[in-house]
Amino acid sequence: MANKTDFLPLAGHTVTEKQARELNPLVLAYIGDSVQMLYVRTRTALESGCKAGVLHKMVSQEVKAHSQAVAAEKIMPLLTEEEQGVYRRAKNSHTNNIAKNATSVDYRKASGLEALIGYLYISGQNERLRELLEKASEDADNAD
Repeated sequence: MANKTDFLPLAGHTVTEKQARELNPLVLAYIGDSVQMLYVRTRTALESGCKAGVLHKMVSQEVKAHSQAVAAEKIMPLLTEEEQGVYRRAKNSHTNNIAKNATSVDYRKASGLEALIGYLYISGQNERLRELLEKASEDADNAD
C-alpha cells in the first residue's frame, strides 16, 4: 500500500508566496478544489479498495461544502497568520455562484479552505499542505 506522500499531487512549477498571495482568492480556490479532490480521491482509492461507484460516493461526502466547512473549522487553530489571511480573503470574496445543497456560510468557509489549499500548493509548501490536508481529512465521515 502507498504511503501518505503518495496522496499529494506535486506541482511541476510553483510561484513565490508573494505571487500566490497576489492571485485572486477565488482563483486560488479553483486550484485548491482540484488539489483537494485529487488528494481525497487518491487516498480513498488506495486505502479502501472499493469500486469506483462507491469511491465516488465516499469522496463526494468529504469534498462537499458542508464537510469542507467542518474541516476548515478543525484546522483553523493550526493556521499561521498568513494562512488565516488567505482563508479570510477567499471566504469574504464576492462570488456570483449560488451555493447548491449548502448554506452560504458553509459555501464561503469551503471557498476559504480551497483557497488556502491552492495557495499552499502553488507556492510549493507541500509539507504544510500535506499536514493540513491530513488534519482536515481526519474523521471526515463524521462531518455530517
